[in-house]
Amino acid sequence: MRHAARTVLTAAVAALLAAGCTTVPGRDDGRAPDHAEQSAAPSPTPSAEPSRTARAAGPVLAVKIDNVPAARPQTGLDAADVVYVEPVEGGLSRLMALYATALPSSVGPVRSARESDLELLRQFDEPVLAFSGAQKKLLPRIAGAPLRPGSPEENPGAYVRDGARPAPHNLYLRPGGLLPSAPGPAALTTGFRYGAAPADGHAETSRTVRYPAARFTFTWSADRDGWLVAMDGDPAVTPGGKRLAPATVVVQYVDVRASSLHDFRGNHSPYAETVGSGRAEVLRDGRAHAATWRRGSAEGGTEFTAADGEPMRFADGQVWVVFADAS
Repeated sequence: MRHAARTVLTAAVAALLAAGCTTVPGRDDGRAPDHAEQSAAPSPTPSAEPSRTARAAGPVLAVKIDNVPAARPQTGLDAADVVYVEPVEGGLSRLMALYATALPSSVGPVRSARESDLELLRQFDEPVLAFSGAQKKLLPRIAGAPLRPGSPEENPGAYVRDGARPAPHNLYLRPGGLLPSAPGPAALTTGFRYGAAPADGHAETSRTVRYPAARFTFTWSADRDGWLVAMDGDPAVTPGGKRLAPATVVVQYVDVRASSLHDFRGNHSPYAETVGSGRAEVLRDGRAHAATWRRGSAEGGTEFTAADGEPMRFADGQVWVVFADAS
């Protein structure tokens, strides 16, 4: 997906993870839901071909996406404008995909929200958050946050179950059930800049980011003009088998602390601090560039600065931001 006209956007294992999150408000045991979500009729995973209808402004759609082996291949990731990679319990990872320029027909599997999601999403104007449950103490905070919850309980018609997959890795969102159309790139108030690459940097063919129990490898492909994604050593693909290949990958080093919230086993959720400053690496056009990042407040986007002091510009297209522990 290409955004040729923008420059500055002012206006982004399985059992342990399943045990660490909930799928129904009030439930904290990680079991599959037994009411609104489970009642959604099973159906094959729909096609992820995006609709190109867009309007000038409106809320961005953020979707929490499962990322354990049983959840792969995910649906709709290739249509996202921005994909955030977040640490979760047990050293595993979860994804948050943001949609503004296009809405795919299906996204998922959808899983639970985390406390740090609320801070990350404050940079957007009342975004819609699609998620499947949360730790019970977090639910009131989600309800009070400046966002629109788009859970299956509140929007049962927007979700379907894929009967060919095991629960809880089989819940899929139909974005059209939450938003009438794509809001347009003005909804992506991330602070990202796009344009020509900095003159510095060095040639890079592959970069791996490791979590305690997960790893991501990004390998440059000149043919795709992007970075081929691998998760835990396996190629990341669409349901049709096409490799995911974002144009820009940002490794953003942040402070990761234990959240005050925990699962029923007592495992505290990691909290990635996205307000503050630190170092980053920006991968684009087959090169790696050292950078710094700064986000002065939760309401603001994240500014990236190149080594020469100039604003860091990303390649036109999809951006993946991988939160890595700065310690």
